[in-house]
Amino acid sequence: MIIWVNGPFGAGKTTLVEELRERLPGALVLDPEELGSVVREVVPPPPSGDFQDLPVWRDLVLAAIASIRRHHEGTLLVPMTLVVPAYLEEIVGGAVAAGEPVHHVWLDVPAEVLRQRIQTQVLVDEPGHNARIAAWRTAQIERCLTARAHLPAGTIVLDGTQPVARVATALLREVDLAKRE
Repeated sequence: MIIWVNGPFGAGKTTLVEELRERLPGALVLDPEELGSVVREVVPPPPSGDFQDLPVWRDLVLAAIASIRRHHEGTLLVPMTLVVPAYLEEIVGGAVAAGEPVHHVWLDVPAEVLRQRIQTQVLVDEPGHNARIAAWRTAQIERCLTARAHLPAGTIVLDGTQPVARVATALLREVDLAKRE
């Protein structure tokens, strides 16, 4: 099974996935952001500057999912903001079309909470670089929140303002994994 945790930057995707990994023995985590870092080093950037706009990144994510699932039967946890409907369909829909059971999750968090979280997060040690990342993530808030209206049918929407343990429990109940904790 694949649990794709989606939502705006600062919603708590990685934190939730870390909590889920602790509760689900044998679960693996695939962070497509890491594949984006590799792609940035190999191919020219798209005009937008967003590696998600590169077909090679989307292909790699889908290929990585397929390969991991072929060699590992446990739950695969994927924390990644993916708000372009066509890309969501290409990747998540592609995994479903390949026969993978996918639970798509959206962490719902108000804009003001996202802004506060983003401004207090330290993602890298270099302050100037961290400030640039925070500015970019803050600039994406409205685009990400707008995407909520276009989520695929069956998306599990959870309140990302709740404590992570509570969100994890709610998610595990939704996907019927609570008994495995």
